[in-house]
Amino acid sequence: MQSTRHKLLLVLVAGVFSGCAGMGGAPAKSSTGIYLGATGPHPVQPLADKPRFGKAISEADVAAWNIDVRTSDGAGLPPGRGSVAQGRQIYAQKCAACHGPDGKGGAAYQYPGALFGGIGSMTKVPRILTPGSMYPYAPVLFDYTRRAMPMDRPQTLSNDETYALTAYLLSLSGLVPADAVMDAQSLPKVQMPNRDGFIVDDRPDAKAVRCMTNCK
Repeated sequence: MQSTRHKLLLVLVAGVFSGCAGMGGAPAKSSTGIYLGATGPHPVQPLADKPRFGKAISEADVAAWNIDVRTSDGAGLPPGRGSVAQGRQIYAQKCAACHGPDGKGGAAYQYPGALFGGIGSMTKVPRILTPGSMYPYAPVLFDYTRRAMPMDRPQTLSNDETYALTAYLLSLSGLVPADAVMDAQSLPKVQMPNRDGFIVDDRPDAKAVRCMTNCK
């Protein structure tokens, strides 16, 4: 019994001295070189294969997202065309539920304001905000409709449908005739009543100069 106790004591003492020797000597490392049991800072080991996020994007991928339209002259308007008559039918199917029949709005609809009228009201009280009274350029109406409408299914309208709806809404304000057809050539030619109602913001803090290389 006593011999067994002596052996146990020797094992414990040997373990203590072994631990002390390890503390005083070079600390142990893992197979990747990270110190074992160290609580202080230690060198960060680079991964054998650095993570690579994302992938190269093709011109075709960019084209699907690049739907910008320069509304002042219509640059960027897509191919397609649509008539006032076609727009009236599409409006009844996809727009009237929120905007009311014939663009008249009303308290019972999600958007109660009318989509026509108000021309000349921008300098009066109250102002009546409609596409015809507010927008300076006709392509703004196409651009907004294509991006945001219908509200529950934005960007689901085809180019032809959007041109047709644009033609119909412009006709409601009397800005194009009832037989008008809108496309990338005819739409920018529509003269909007509020075309000169905007001023250029020339404040220094509102001006940005494009920089692609060696920017400061």
